[in-house]
Amino acid sequence: MSFSLECKKVKRTGFTPAFLGGGLLAAIVPVLNMAVRSENYLGLHAAPVQILMGANWQMMAMLNILLVVAGACLMYHTEYADNAIQRMCTLPIKESKLFFGKATLMALMCIVILVIEAVSIAFCSYNWFELTYKVWLEIMKSFGYALLLMLPSAFGSLFIASACKNMWVSLGIGVVCVFTATMLPTKNFVLSLFPFALPFQIFAGTAENTACSFLIAAAVEILIIWIAEVLFLKVRRSFE
Repeated sequence: MSFSLECKKVKRTGFTPAFLGGGLLAAIVPVLNMAVRSENYLGLHAAPVQILMGANWQMMAMLNILLVVAGACLMYHTEYADNAIQRMCTLPIKESKLFFGKATLMALMCIVILVIEAVSIAFCSYNWFELTYKVWLEIMKSFGYALLLMLPSAFGSLFIASACKNMWVSLGIGVVCVFTATMLPTKNFVLSLFPFALPFQIFAGTAENTACSFLIAAAVEILIIWIAEVLFLKVRRSFE
């Protein structure tokens, strides 16, 4: 019910076109990079996916995070505009269900853009390297890993947007978080646990125990954000 309602709401916004356009923009990055500077990568002794992700993922991840920040702000802007969220609260539905409906839609759109980007990496592997079954498997692992590490920043952006009635405030906080994450050293495990820094991690070439640690951290952060949202809504409701 809540998910279908959220899908109807975003039809009147630029949410879906923005995500599709952003996913295509990020997908173009490795293609253009390989078309212009392929000689810099073809001589490297590493797996194709590791080379492609290492050369392009930082820019792709930044575009993805900026996209989820803007998308979260847009989703909640429609709720706060003309006090729509107050009218929603009069219905027999918990306000937390609105958040989880939006979170489900956000996760689905994250899957969509990552699939588009995975196709781009597969195309680059086919065109400039060798697209074998092993490469396909590595691509699926890499983007499954990227999805799980992307969710804390996506849900964190929704949490910030739900707390700020002014879209520009939540957008500003989100952008500050993104650029703070870009300044954190990616090789420092503790600092890399910042939700907006997690998406910059790459599965290819990462030690198995380190990758598992990041996945566990991402799952814990998702749970913490969900609990924090439920508690925040209860506290805010008591003061209204």
